[in-house]
Amino acid sequence: MATMQCSIVSAERNIFAGEVERVVAISVLGEMGILRGHEPTLTELKPGPVRIVHEGGEEEVFYVSSGFLEVQPNMVIVLADSADRARDLDAAEAEKARDEARRALQGKTGEMDYQQALAEIEAATARLRTLSQLRNRRGNQ
Repeated sequence: MATMQCSIVSAERNIFAGEVERVVAISVLGEMGILRGHEPTLTELKPGPVRIVHEGGEEEVFYVSSGFLEVQPNMVIVLADSADRARDLDAAEAEKARDEARRALQGKTGEMDYQQALAEIEAATARLRTLSQLRNRRGNQ
């Protein structure tokens, strides 16, 4: 299968750069699958997994908090506010963050405003969804 260059960059560091066969990401328009030759696109990303398929079919999963996805015919660039390899995520930490945000949303703590609490819940849920996809992929191999 034809490959393209892919870069995943966060505000803190370069997370990934290399040749890939496919990229799958969740934009504000829905899930996008990108192959070499894809129509140029610029879209906002939702918090969640970004999957890349390396040459030979090996898949790797990343978590992106939010950001932008730029697609050119031979290149994909993910510009993330923050990003990590899914294998580096901590499920217990994500669950704790989600629970704290839910409590704040219910008014049990006044430290977060409503919109921030919703954003924290969405981000923690997206981390957990990314971990779930990683586990499912490993189970299917």
